[in-house]
Amino acid sequence: MLRLIPVLLAIGFGLVMYFFSVRRTLAELDNNSAELADPALKQSFDRLAKALDLPRVRVYLYDIEAVNGLAAPDGRIFITRGFYNKFRQGKVTADELTSVIAHELGHVALGHSRRRMIDFTGQNALRMLLMILLAPFLRQLAVYVANFMASALAARLSRSDEYEADAYAAALLTKAGIGTEPQISLFNKLMELTGGRAGNAPAWLLSHPKTDERIRAIEALERKWSVSGV
Repeated sequence: MLRLIPVLLAIGFGLVMYFFSVRRTLAELDNNSAELADPALKQSFDRLAKALDLPRVRVYLYDIEAVNGLAAPDGRIFITRGFYNKFRQGKVTADELTSVIAHELGHVALGHSRRRMIDFTGQNALRMLLMILLAPFLRQLAVYVANFMASALAARLSRSDEYEADAYAAALLTKAGIGTEPQISLFNKLMELTGGRAGNAPAWLLSHPKTDERIRAIEALERKWSVSGV
């Protein structure tokens, strides 16, 4: 029983760290963002809103140069200025940018923020438990092995979330009459847009699935819907 105390402490510590991280994230977003209002994007955003039976979809512009979209823990959807600038430069279409919004809406609708809280605390507990179990055999290496295994698990869970959000976005874009073509075409541009991030890391350590795998998953969904008459 005493050996479980470090694990329980790790769970408690993980929860505290998660909530502090959320507070920092929300404060950063509040201080560096404003609602995005661009007439050139309104038609595509309105099609999403209609498909969701909402008066409108609120999107916020996060003032950083990275190319990214994100769903905040409080459910708000953000596009970075770097991504928006790619749209203004003609490197990304309105429908392609809208596919990012649909993906982030998927994270919100599927409760991925809440799942990350559970995963985060679970990973801390797993890391502590592995260090306890491995310490008698691996000594100093136990910390590195435990961290490696916990990181691999976290990456796998994150990839699962990305596939789910992609599927949600594909369904939403199809319902909105936009279709999955912008989603797929944007994936094909991602390496250029992001400057080739992810490098040569093995797939099982990446937090996002490889681009070609994401495209194949969307194409498989389209074939499934075609057969079922959806």
